[in-house]
Amino acid sequence: MAQFEQFPINLELLKKSGLGAPIAVLMLMAMVVIPLPPFLLDIFFIFNIAFSILILMVALNANRPMDFAVFPTIILIATLFRLALNVASTRVVLLEGHTGPDAAGQVIKSFGEFVIGGNYTVGLIVFIILVIINFAVVTKGSGRISEVSARFTLDAMPGKQMAIDADLNAGLIDQNEARQRRQDISQESGFYGSMDGASKFVRGDAVAGIMITVINIIGGLIVGVFQHDMGAGEAGQVYVLLTIGDGLVAQIPGLILSSAAGIIVTRVSDSGDSMGEQVSKQLLDNPRVVLITAGILLFVGIIPGMPNVPFLLFGAILAGFGYWKLQKDQLQPEEGDEQVGGGDGAPAALESDESVMKELTWDDVPMVDSIGLEVGYRLIPMVDQAQGGELMARIKGVRKKTSLELGFLVPAVHIRDNLDLPPNNYRISLMGVTVGEAEIFPDREMAINPGQVYGELDGIKTTDPAFGLEAFWIEPGKRENAQSLGYTIVDSETVIATHLSQLLQTHAYELLGHEETQQLMDQLNKNTPKLVEDLVPKLMPLGTVVKVCQNLLSEGIPIKDMRTIAESLAENGHRTQDATFLTSQVRVALGRMIVQKINGLEKELEIITLSPELEQLLHQSVQGVDGEAGALEPVMAEKLHKGLAESAQGQEIVGKPAVLLTSPQLREMMARFVKHSIPGLSVLSYSEIPDDKQLKIIATVGG
Repeated sequence: MAQFEQFPINLELLKKSGLGAPIAVLMLMAMVVIPLPPFLLDIFFIFNIAFSILILMVALNANRPMDFAVFPTIILIATLFRLALNVASTRVVLLEGHTGPDAAGQVIKSFGEFVIGGNYTVGLIVFIILVIINFAVVTKGSGRISEVSARFTLDAMPGKQMAIDADLNAGLIDQNEARQRRQDISQESGFYGSMDGASKFVRGDAVAGIMITVINIIGGLIVGVFQHDMGAGEAGQVYVLLTIGDGLVAQIPGLILSSAAGIIVTRVSDSGDSMGEQVSKQLLDNPRVVLITAGILLFVGIIPGMPNVPFLLFGAILAGFGYWKLQKDQLQPEEGDEQVGGGDGAPAALESDESVMKELTWDDVPMVDSIGLEVGYRLIPMVDQAQGGELMARIKGVRKKTSLELGFLVPAVHIRDNLDLPPNNYRISLMGVTVGEAEIFPDREMAINPGQVYGELDGIKTTDPAFGLEAFWIEPGKRENAQSLGYTIVDSETVIATHLSQLLQTHAYELLGHEETQQLMDQLNKNTPKLVEDLVPKLMPLGTVVKVCQNLLSEGIPIKDMRTIAESLAENGHRTQDATFLTSQVRVALGRMIVQKINGLEKELEIITLSPELEQLLHQSVQGVDGEAGALEPVMAEKLHKGLAESAQGQEIVGKPAVLLTSPQLREMMARFVKHSIPGLSVLSYSEIPDDKQLKIIATVGG
């Protein structure tokens, strides 16, 4: 009893040691050499049939081919096992076949007598038909599909890798998801390559089955007639019957395995449903098709001389199902009437008499969405997860990435349909005001000109809504050609997500209000309660902190380091409550982060400066008359803008950041001066540069 209790432990040790697979392969080789008794053959034949049925069920229920990635290896093992059984059963048939039909076991006898009725001529014909089906139809077709899939999967790998990089750069996915997607692409190419080779095993097994059957029949006749003195008819009846039974026992699992291989390689790689769900959705989802088929069957069923009852029966069944499906679809709301994400973009229904008589309240006045995304009716499937839309997940990724970069929680994006928009258009709004709008084509992909391409594309010419680059909407089949010409290819979901990300970064200061700032202070209070207590509301109101943070965000400075911001405000708050002055002091405290965001970890910072004469004139303009801020003269402003634009363009050409270094008194004015006209130029003051940073003057404007 103790020995039996130790058996599971030994199996576990065998599994952990990694010897299970080598032992199984050695057992297969042993079956070829060592004679097996008939009862073991029966067990192995039944196991072979059960194993093939199990493989078929897994193939039918797999959502995508990669869910059964071990399938090529299983094909090899199952083929070796079946061939080893053929050798073992051949040995038994030839050695003991003269003793009667029971010589090779009950399984072969049953297939020989029950399945083919004891008639070896019928059995031979059935066997040949099974071999033809397996060899010429199923195996050949699945092998060809595996070959083509392997080639196209390998050719598509560079494009898929670029799409992953584009999603990662746009913030739609993180590093872990990008790593997982790259691993999936690698596994997919390896899977189809392995299936291409594994299909050759299945096809070779079918050829081997034919040859083994012919050899067994000839060998059985020779053994029966010349060694056991049997008559030719008697030997043919015994050995041919056993050989055909043996061949059928081997070919039926082989046909099942070939069918499983065909099902796996014909599945769509990105499908999320099992085979049964796909068939029900794609074959029976359209009631019109079902009703037309039912009408044809009913018409044929009333023709005299035809088998009327079966045709009428199946026609009535399909007609009933089509009518039920049609009624069910009519009860469901149309896509244009369905509001996505709780939106109310569709025209409102007429109010009932009761609602008209009801007195208006503040609840009837809707609040403006912080961030809104409205889509035309043709774009609804992109945001409807039930229809396979991925835009919701992309937007969630953009919101997460933007929140981490800016340092505060970006409000949720409220998505709704809007029938007033053109069908292919979308609109992005902040605080109820439209900040971006564009037209996209869900069934096409956008090819963006990054600056240097080697040819024109045949497509719908457009402009990338996020960065204003020249682009084309192309058919998906032209992706590889566009990539070879140097274009960057993105899908329609990525276009919207990238546009949204760019707008959130640009208008981040508009999204930060009192509520968000209070949340930041509450988070800071958990670690530095004394700092928060002395700052708000003792030293300054919360509104001042809000204004300072908005000023920082408007110039592209994240507010992640809230502790440094609060300490700088606490240090300078007793001097003044002016948000502009306090912002300049906070920038000094955040100087290292600001410079690193512009120039990375480079020790040397290339800068553009103003000539002493020009800087003196600008100081006088800033002071104005009686200490009031003045304005730049038009001629001076034009010359200054031209010089700064040329210097910034020179830095852009060599791929380096353009930085204008001025005095602290001029920094805020110069930042406003170049913000919209020269967006790539950063303006810093002398006091914001860290002490360990080396400066290199590359241009002087006004000299």
